[in-house]
Amino acid sequence: MYLFFFFFFFFFLPLFFSSPLRGGGSNLRIVLVSLEYNPGRNNTKEAPGLDSHVNLLHIRAVGHNDTLHYLWSTLGAPTVILIHTNTDSSQLHVNWEKLLSGNFSHAIWIEPVGAVLYSTVVIFSKIYEYYDARNMADLSKTPPSDFYPTYDLADFVWDNINETLNYQMLTGELRGRNASQPFQNGSVSFKISAFKMTQRDPILPHLLHNANTTKLEFVIDGILPQGNCSHFALEMVLLEKKEFDRKLETIRTIDDEYTPSIFQMAELVAVPRNRSDILSFLQWKMVAYKSPLALREHSLPCRQYPIQRENGTTLTSRMVHAFFGDGLEDYNVFAVNVSFGLADGVFYNSTRYLTWSVLIGYGDPVKDTFSILVISIMAIGLGTPLLLLLIGGIVVCYKRRNKFSDYEPIN
Repeated sequence: MYLFFFFFFFFFLPLFFSSPLRGGGSNLRIVLVSLEYNPGRNNTKEAPGLDSHVNLLHIRAVGHNDTLHYLWSTLGAPTVILIHTNTDSSQLHVNWEKLLSGNFSHAIWIEPVGAVLYSTVVIFSKIYEYYDARNMADLSKTPPSDFYPTYDLADFVWDNINETLNYQMLTGELRGRNASQPFQNGSVSFKISAFKMTQRDPILPHLLHNANTTKLEFVIDGILPQGNCSHFALEMVLLEKKEFDRKLETIRTIDDEYTPSIFQMAELVAVPRNRSDILSFLQWKMVAYKSPLALREHSLPCRQYPIQRENGTTLTSRMVHAFFGDGLEDYNVFAVNVSFGLADGVFYNSTRYLTWSVLIGYGDPVKDTFSILVISIMAIGLGTPLLLLLIGGIVVCYKRRNKFSDYEPIN
């Protein structure tokens, strides 16, 4: 009996709890992931009326009987459209002449028609810079008069992502600049990564991802702040059909093995009304970094704020109208802000660098779990006292039995 308990506790239990997909992930099984730059376009042609390069990165993740399409673009503010179809042969089509003209409604579509099961949009719309005189690093406690002019990412000029694409590693980078003085020697980047398997990032915050997700690393590098006491925040705008809702949750854990001193993770999930199953998600550790090395001593807390409902007429992404059309009456628009900075800590000006990572995916978020090492240590810590109690009980029973067996009754 004890041998069974020993093997279960020390071998099978650690393997179960350390499984990266336990309690998370979706039923979609990805077998092929690929990148495609400006699908169907002659990239030697210039885009009329556009100062930026035309960037449309198509990430296609094919399962056994369905497909995920991620469309990343800087036509307008940086945008990603997530599309899930019910066939492994669904194809993306782009009418480039229409997309690059003034009438770009429905210039992007999926065939076969009717194959789309679910679609959503995330727009990285604005960067806020604010004067934090009291150094609280809290956007909600900052008076409107302390905000500097907002950086609208739809007004940025973006480099050619094709020059940064790595088709083997499934990575690319959208790098943009503003014509304003602070951005002349700096840039804003959105580093994109796709994945073929479940694994963990080799650098902090060591996010756990699978083939149903893409990772975005948001970077502010070398921008001259408009004041010496500046903190930054990023605005994200999301689009969902009215039968779906967005919920922002904070997940707490007792384990900081992979991200030391960080015990919280934020999840922004899309759920059907009156149901609990998750359709898509954004997931991030509540930490940013003030150095490209992303070491523990360079960490900064990040703070998310309650979801706000927005007006659909404010959407600044050409991609939204190109895929969903002009009529957005059947959709809800949500906005979420994430700010970066440590109360009573240093300001952005100390390093002039900021990086923050977020996963965007379909289905349930992959759940962080204890590693085999941690589970083994816990098993030893709990199992050793039980073992000692068991041995002690056996010794006591054995001695008592011998004591009474040697006793000879008096006649």
